[in-house]
Amino acid sequence: MTATTTRERLGALASTPLVWGLVAIVVLLAINSLRDPGYLGVELAESGRLTGNPIDILRTAAPLLMIALGMTLVVATGGIDLSVGSAMVIGGAVSMEMLQAGDGSVGSAMAALGMALLITAVLGAINGLLVAFVGLQPFITTLVTMLAGRGLAKVITEGQNTSASNEAFRWIANGTVLGAPVVFLIALAILVIVVVLVRTTALGMLIESIGIDPKASRMAGIDRRSLLVAVYVISGVLGGVAGVFATGSVMTVDVSNTGLLLELDAILAVVVGGTALTGGRFSLAGAAIGALLIATLDKTVVFLGVSSAATPAFKAVVIVALCLLQSATIRERLSRVRLRAPRREVTA
Repeated sequence: MTATTTRERLGALASTPLVWGLVAIVVLLAINSLRDPGYLGVELAESGRLTGNPIDILRTAAPLLMIALGMTLVVATGGIDLSVGSAMVIGGAVSMEMLQAGDGSVGSAMAALGMALLITAVLGAINGLLVAFVGLQPFITTLVTMLAGRGLAKVITEGQNTSASNEAFRWIANGTVLGAPVVFLIALAILVIVVVLVRTTALGMLIESIGIDPKASRMAGIDRRSLLVAVYVISGVLGGVAGVFATGSVMTVDVSNTGLLLELDAILAVVVGGTALTGGRFSLAGAAIGALLIATLDKTVVFLGVSSAATPAFKAVVIVALCLLQSATIRERLSRVRLRAPRREVTA
């Protein structure tokens, strides 16, 4: 293999957003390991549950992974969904209220889960109908439903943090299978289902076509409106799943803080994963890597003892640095600087 071929392959690898996301995760874990050599250690507890920082990161990443998947599909159409955090709190509020009135059985847990997903699907459908049929801008539409959704959650719970008790529901967020957290296994299964759905059928290509050129897609006979509604419904449902994950871990919904600002983390995960906010081509695997990166970054901030006041700035620096490394313009300018650098002449 020639040096030129190797350089070309490395250049192609460097242009892949997935690689930089994985590199950032490795760097953060390495920094934590330098401070604590046992940071990456995983132990099997007597209960059969795996414990350790990596397991905590996977468990923390699960809700963010859900809303990042939905956000990726929405962004691919050229839209945005700012209401996913509200979908989380609505899903949590509905499930906690139903569980509080239930009998603690598996049936009541399934009923609460189903109702939570149904209500959040309706929220997503409202977003989709307003965007596709009324013609409102996605940013304005989902901003309104974001505010209205959190208000609805307060109405459902009468403004109080609602707690409930149901072991079957708690198992969804806190249980384990072969030591691994159920919440992450469910998130991984949903990721696989969505990937198969959009990549083994024409659905993914249709979504991308809407984001690239809506007018051309309409002239090609693509039912743009139905696809937009479907995408926003999927985003709403996945937001509901994330809400179930978030509230199930503590069996309490905090109507003021559950899902608060997580839509911003979801957008960051999508961007880090290589999906352009202008729409078009998207990467679900990239969104998954982005969610893991955000979860690792949050864990690192706490582990390094960064003050809560400086936490946003710390996260911003890491994300901006990563985005700069992903930028083709920045890499091109750096390569030009290397080429222009004077070479030392070797004298005999």
